[in-house]
Amino acid sequence: MGRRPLLSSCDADLQPEPDKPREYPPPAPEAAQPRRREEEWAWPWAWPARGLKGAGRSSRGDGGPDSGGCCARYWGRGLRRRRGGLSPPRAAARCGLVMATEQRPFHLVVFGASGFTGQFVTEEVARELVTTEQSSRLPWAVAGRSKEKLQQVLEKAALKLGRPTLPSEVGVIICDISNPASLDEMAKKAVLVLNCVGPYRFYGEPVVKACIENGTSCIDICGEPQFLELMHAKYHEKAAEKGVYIIGSSGFDSIPADLGVLYTRNQMNGTLTAVESFLTIHSGPEGLCIHDGTWKSAVYGFGDKGSLRKLRSASSLKPVPIVGSKLKRRWPVTYCRELNSYSIPFLGSDMSVVKRTQRYLHENLEDSPVQYAAYVTVGGITSVIKLMFAGLFFLFFVKFSIGRHLLIKFPWLFSFGYFSKQGPTQKQMDDSSFTMTFFGQGYSHGFSVEKNKPNIRICTQVKGPEAGYVATPIAMVQAAMTLLNDASDLPKGGGVFTPGAAFSRTKLIDRLNQHGIEFSVISSSEV
Repeated sequence: MGRRPLLSSCDADLQPEPDKPREYPPPAPEAAQPRRREEEWAWPWAWPARGLKGAGRSSRGDGGPDSGGCCARYWGRGLRRRRGGLSPPRAAARCGLVMATEQRPFHLVVFGASGFTGQFVTEEVARELVTTEQSSRLPWAVAGRSKEKLQQVLEKAALKLGRPTLPSEVGVIICDISNPASLDEMAKKAVLVLNCVGPYRFYGEPVVKACIENGTSCIDICGEPQFLELMHAKYHEKAAEKGVYIIGSSGFDSIPADLGVLYTRNQMNGTLTAVESFLTIHSGPEGLCIHDGTWKSAVYGFGDKGSLRKLRSASSLKPVPIVGSKLKRRWPVTYCRELNSYSIPFLGSDMSVVKRTQRYLHENLEDSPVQYAAYVTVGGITSVIKLMFAGLFFLFFVKFSIGRHLLIKFPWLFSFGYFSKQGPTQKQMDDSSFTMTFFGQGYSHGFSVEKNKPNIRICTQVKGPEAGYVATPIAMVQAAMTLLNDASDLPKGGGVFTPGAAFSRTKLIDRLNQHGIEFSVISSSEV
């Protein structure tokens, strides 16, 4: 199975050094303050999934979704997979973004580049620019606490990409999450910051604040609903006033789900009213391993669920209208005949992100809202039983301070070997891939939704390489390229957005298709 997107800190290297006491952020509730780590998905135990069965081939002619070599095929293309390089940002599409290189020395900065996920994001940025003409390359930089570690990341990327001059071509910015002045200086030098420092609930807000105050846009790969929704509540209007874009969850959490729903809507010959997604993770003979940044995000997230409930209660948002038949929620454990697998609800950020996107599109663009539910496949009944015990065990421990401390200190033990401080090997990443299957229903043109059942069904799919450290950097970097190059297609005026809200009218899906994250229609039929 695959690791999950997503966290990294500017000091978090493969073997991070212990942090010194800091004034910011405040300590975690009833638990020791965590070290900055790489952000990944906050969903710890649904990993023993099996391959997807019975689905069709992708529109691009690759093998079916059972193809576990998706990541290896993508990664093996190396430098040849890039098409056409990268063009400078459109000069005419300013809309609050500082686009002129002479105004800011760097178009983008990877913050937290020496963290576990940050190093892969750095490599992906370098790969994106490697085939670009010298005159068209965007100046960029890496940022973090340790110049030595940042240089090591650049040297490693240079070796892997066969570009020995890379370290001399990339800027290095020294800054610390606990030093607001250093964050301001970083933000002033960049048009766009790619924030890989997490857990975001502890380390994300200072970056957002610094970017907004200095007129800099920011993209992160957060999978923590509480942080994402809090940033929207606190900073949307401020970001709009500054004309900058703060776009969260732009990694595996939650671009495949969010854009997958939009893709399904666009491919249906009618009105899409409801979608269910099923995530399947494929792994190779060496199995799975996920960096413990994901584990930490899960521990703190589930241990503080009350704060998210309070935040949502205080928002007083009007319910989004339901169009057509109401989507029925499945049982906690249900069998999906189409995929020949049991499934459980997916407890990551996808539900939160997709619902926020649908609200934005309905309220601002008057689009018909789509109901959504997310699930993850877990294989056969044996896997279900194991998962139930693991889930109950985890949920019990996160309730208590000592329990959270033990979960964080011994991730390998308490996650039954799926999470570790070392993260996955290259072989494990090469052999891993993901498939997200969407089952949509809706109404054909001219068919009344009142008192009628949906009469159209559609099945689409998003599939790609390893989720956490291959697909996540691809998604993040392509979101960044879209923001820099297609600013005229973004929402006018800036603000805090989900990926779907920000990129619904851009060509991000096309970019992802060209970079190994493939969107395709499996079937479409009228009932």
